Amino acid sequence: MGDFPGPITTTTAAAAAAAATTTTITCRKAVPADAAAVQRLVKSAFRGESSRAGWTTEADLVADERIDVAGVAAKIQGPGIIVVAHALAHAQADDGSGNALVGCCEIEAKANGIGYFGLFAVDPKRQAGGLGKQILARAEVMAREELGVRIMEMTVIWTRTELIAWYLRRGYVKTGRTAPFPYAHLYNGKALRDDLYFVVLEKKL
Repeated sequence: MGDFPGPITTTTAAAAAAAATTTTITCRKAVPADAAAVQRLVKSAFRGESSRAGWTTEADLVADERIDVAGVAAKIQGPGIIVVAHALAHAQADDGSGNALVGCCEIEAKANGIGYFGLFAVDPKRQAGGLGKQILARAEVMAREELGVRIMEMTVIWTRTELIAWYLRRGYVKTGRTAPFPYAHLYNGKALRDDLYFVVLEKKL
């Protein structure tokens, strides 16, 4: 399975305000060795105090890890699923692993040309710089060209109105359908509200 054609060039929010410094980010399909780095990235973008540095935090809604390393590894190796890793070019993670990931997502092929977009995370320090839009756009191309997806679906917690609005600006629409929140299947934690559920969005590719 090959890499994406060409790198992403993006600008962090802080750099945009200062000197418009650009950063080159590589895009490739994740391998099992990436599982721990992907899990850390997802947790940092949605859970705990570190996630509050960005706008995607769910720290006030759920206190868990969102997914564990084994769950990420299962997705990476799962049939009909592509997990995409986005990393800083020529950089290493703090632990020296070489997995300096700044973004990730998954695309899963369902039946009848339906695809599911999930596991979407951007490093909180690099949010609001355009990286998320590029990750989503490339995922849509890959879903269509490699998995034959004609309609991309995703689920978003209903309280995340700003995130839903962001997806609507990217061409997604509300389907009117909902999905239950997995209260019984959280990873090492608990929900902080008892009224959570997902709204289902979709986009024709």
